[in-house]
Amino acid sequence: MVTPGIKDVAGAHYGWRDWLSQRVTAVVMAIYTLMLLVIALWTGGLDYAVWKSVFANSAFRIASFIFMLSVFLHAWVGVRNITMDYIKPTAIRLIVQIAVICALVAYTGWTIQVLWGAR
Repeated sequence: MVTPGIKDVAGAHYGWRDWLSQRVTAVVMAIYTLMLLVIALWTGGLDYAVWKSVFANSAFRIASFIFMLSVFLHAWVGVRNITMDYIKPTAIRLIVQIAVICALVAYTGWTIQVLWGAR
């Protein structure tokens, strides 16, 4: 019997948070994709000059960074859930999860470098 108010420590209970984060990040990615579509339609296409002018705007760079963070969070939740479900040996699961975390942190740094690096 579980005492009321005391959480069950057997499970991670990520379910609703994972569900919500997957939906929120998907909406952010969809809005950004629609924004790119509108820009492409408005300018008649996406060539180098259009990309350069769009990325000269700080607001667009921030939107791009938020989009990339959404992609990384979306990927992390998916990979974490897959590893928890299908990789049973704890050591191997942790190695895979640490490798994914390291890659996502590196990708975040790379995104910052691309968006705000030297031009």
